[in-house]
Amino acid sequence: MKTDPNLKPLRHSPRWLGVVLASLMLGACSFLGSSPENKPKDIEVHAPLLNIQQTWTAKVGTAFKAQMSMQAKAHVLTVASSDGEVTAIDANTGHALWKASLQEALTAGAGVDGDVVAVVSANNELVLLVAGQEKWRQRLTAPVFTAPLVAGGRVFLLSTDRSIMAFDANAGHRLWTQTPSTTNESLVLQQAGVLTAMNNTLLVGVYGRLAGIQPDTGSVLWESPLSIPRGTNEIERLVDLVGPVSKTNGVLCARSFQSVVACVNAGNGKMLWTQKSHGIHGVDGDQQAVYGVESNGMVVAWNRSNGSQLWSTDQLKYRKLSPPLLLGRSVIVGDSTGNLYFLSKTDGSLLNRVKTDDSGILAQPMIAGNTLVVTTAAGKIYGFRPE
Repeated sequence: MKTDPNLKPLRHSPRWLGVVLASLMLGACSFLGSSPENKPKDIEVHAPLLNIQQTWTAKVGTAFKAQMSMQAKAHVLTVASSDGEVTAIDANTGHALWKASLQEALTAGAGVDGDVVAVVSANNELVLLVAGQEKWRQRLTAPVFTAPLVAGGRVFLLSTDRSIMAFDANAGHRLWTQTPSTTNESLVLQQAGVLTAMNNTLLVGVYGRLAGIQPDTGSVLWESPLSIPRGTNEIERLVDLVGPVSKTNGVLCARSFQSVVACVNAGNGKMLWTQKSHGIHGVDGDQQAVYGVESNGMVVAWNRSNGSQLWSTDQLKYRKLSPPLLLGRSVIVGDSTGNLYFLSKTDGSLLNRVKTDDSGILAQPMIAGNTLVVTTAAGKIYGFRPE
């Protein structure tokens, strides 16, 4: 078992009500492009400025939800479908290295460290696989929609009651449970939150706050509020942090749902900047900029050092976009009709567009080895080689 170098909204009664209401809100957001006045623009790519070659396709299960994140370690890509199929794929060829069929629906996955894979079932069970074979499972007290973090011989979880848990990856017993601070808010989003690590600190999104957690004990080192709920009802007050995030040089940048994009010093929790932003997906970035998509399909770039806006583009407006991926000179996003767009990271201009299938691209594209990987809602996986 390898060791990660970074590590040596819910109403409780009834439990599901908060999740259902938040899901309805997300559904409303996703139909921004459905009315005639919000019709997306026609896009033509006359002379592509970036060469992109599709190299392989694969299939994992029959459905893939946005929170079922892919994970890549070197050239090995691990994918868990919503209907319970978990597959490790050689991203160079698209060939399966191993497959496991759990024959049960999954709500979160896959967390990966070497050959160890963790997923969470719809029955609220944490399931750990080693090289495709089930090793143990543990019953949980609340649903989970954020992929587990597997690191340092442990499995970390963020559940919908906003509890953070650590399990021993070898034996499966619980090491600690922590809730950084109490909240009276009753709704939680049915999508992936923030659960990651930097410099031996576990970083967790708890409602509108980012918390730094000591991974050995679960003690809270600091909390930094990215956004404070200000709405007049529970839906308007939703400010959960959503994944993915951008981590560079000890700074984590993240989005608070429909509220702000912000960057925080991951060592001490000091807020560096915040900018208002009306989006439902996380961000990506590099040392110079942070990139995100708004709920209406606008794509925006912010200066990483001070948060000032560098550019925005409306050419994908009213298209239901995936979270962005920064790769080389491109900001890459997919849409609900299966198109994959490559935008210039310098000014947002369109470099190229390629087509997958019609089921749509919901999750953030992923880089595995030298291959760009995209998964569609139908469970189909595409491997591309951009220049």
